[in-house]
Amino acid sequence: MILTNLRRHRVRTLIGATGIALGVATMLSVVGLLGGAVKMFERILRSDAEMVVFEKNVSDLFFSNVQVEIADELARQDFVKSVQPVLFAIVATPDRPVVTCFGIRAEDGRLQKGEWLQGAVENFRSDRDGIVLGERAADFLKVKLGESVELGQQSYPVVGVVRMENGFENGGVFMPLKACQDAFHKEGVASILAVALAPNHEPGEVKRWVADRYPKLTALENDEFSKSYSQFKILKTTAWVVGGCAFLLGGLSVTNTMILSVFSRIKELAVTRVCGFSRSQVVGMIFGESLIVSLIGVLLGWGLSTGGLWLLREVPALQGYIEPRVGWQEVLGATLLAALTALFGAIYPAWYAARLKPASALRFE
Repeated sequence: MILTNLRRHRVRTLIGATGIALGVATMLSVVGLLGGAVKMFERILRSDAEMVVFEKNVSDLFFSNVQVEIADELARQDFVKSVQPVLFAIVATPDRPVVTCFGIRAEDGRLQKGEWLQGAVENFRSDRDGIVLGERAADFLKVKLGESVELGQQSYPVVGVVRMENGFENGGVFMPLKACQDAFHKEGVASILAVALAPNHEPGEVKRWVADRYPKLTALENDEFSKSYSQFKILKTTAWVVGGCAFLLGGLSVTNTMILSVFSRIKELAVTRVCGFSRSQVVGMIFGESLIVSLIGVLLGWGLSTGGLWLLREVPALQGYIEPRVGWQEVLGATLLAALTALFGAIYPAWYAARLKPASALRFE
């Protein structure tokens, strides 16, 4: 009877399912986009390193200051394979309000992973001012190899253009660390130290070394940093809050659909009671209809979010910046929320239907 009732009221069923679908699509899209952004930023930090060292109690890594000489001292320890200081900075250009700059040493391996479109990796030197542009940065700055680009108060020669897999890096500017420090008045400091461990050594050794010698700094493994970094927490919380609000609207849609369904079938429900249906069976029928409507909504919402995110990835202006990450945890979370929404949305209609007295309901107009 559950499926029969839903088929008989196709429009009403579709309206309820659409409410859930929009909630699921919104939640998965927002969570996917923000989750992808977090993962892209994590890859910027990691490069080939397992740990990151930065200043304690900073709200953002752009405000972190770590003396570069600490990187050289740490690199001499037996438990460390290599240490790469990285300085993050933001600069405005005539056509773009914000461009991210990465101050790195020439031996930092991240440029070697890219596909060089112009120039060669050997052109990037720590003792010179030549900069390398990500492919999209070269695009919107409208410069190519051999030309100069104005960043902040200075002009820098372009010694290469590289296509990076990471969207943030592909739209960024790579500067020699010293040039970046001079340009942004950060003499002798970096934002983070990316630490690669020597074979058969533990992260705890780096943590103890940093804690003993530099108590104002902290050393975390990559996974620890991802879980504790305040900006990541804010992004993830925002995604779930937005998704939750969308689900509330979807729940109201389901509630409205089920209320209309009950009130339009009062005589029918009375007949089922006369024919021997118990109150629990009537309640089960209402909850069953609500759950199926929500299941249809989950499938529709999953399809909408998948299609929408795919379209965003194909937009030329956004290519490289959109890396949605929707895993089974997000899909499972959306399904559970949809089920809870369906159950709560059906409570009042089911309660009302259970209280119907067959004799009175048969006279209902």
